[in-house]
Amino acid sequence: MRLGFGEILVILVIALLVFGPSKLPQLGDALGKGIRNFKKATLQPDPDEAPQQGSEPSRLDARSPAAAAPEATASRTEREKV
Repeated sequence: MRLGFGEILVILVIALLVFGPSKLPQLGDALGKGIRNFKKATLQPDPDEAPQQGSEPSRLDARSPAAAAPEATASRTEREKV
């Protein structure tokens, strides 16, 4: 199903009548941002997937907060300075 020039023109005229000339640019921006976010989300790996081999933290790190890396225990202001 392909849309020709005539069909696209009719759709745009109807959208102009329904939403008005002041809302059309806002709708275009929102649609563009939505498409951009959708593309970005499809390219990023799913956080619920199983971690890759070697990226799982050791059991010692999970049990003892003192054994955690210094970056994990640093305060927010210290991380912002870096």
